[in-house]
Amino acid sequence: MPVTISFHDAEHDLARWVEQAHAGQEVVLTKNGRPYARLMPPAAPQGQRRAGRLAGKLGDAFFEPLPPDELDAWEGRAA
Repeated sequence: MPVTISFHDAEHDLARWVEQAHAGQEVVLTKNGRPYARLMPPAAPQGQRRAGRLAGKLGDAFFEPLPPDELDAWEGRAA
């Protein structure tokens, strides 16, 4: 459950609330009694992308031009 604090109160002790968010606690800042901003830790880094990862896994058909009806669908033209 997030901690809710007024924006005005958070200004005076911002470092504390940032540390709370870094530790995993969601902190919601309010302004005039309404949610205004949310502090939370950054998302976990995703795996690294590697060039050539699909080498040998895609057949030649993958690189063939699309049939006209499928191309129309991708380009938003009604069939």
